[in-house]
Amino acid sequence: MKAEDYAVEIRPLSAEDGGGFVATVPQLPGCMSDGDTPEHALANAYDAIACWLEAAVAMGRAVPAPRIDA
Repeated sequence: MKAEDYAVEIRPLSAEDGGGFVATVPQLPGCMSDGDTPEHALANAYDAIACWLEAAVAMGRAVPAPRIDA
């Protein structure tokens, strides 16, 4: 599995929340990141997905199969 196989939702953050964009991965609970631009948020999300997957495997937890349409 590759990080890029997972669907990522990107939305803008309000100025009160620091601005920029937040990226969440619906299939991986708690997996999220942010960035100044949507592109940075997506790149950072891919790093977060890789870390999430690595941690899940190390702890013996089930890893959901990627679904792009999530």
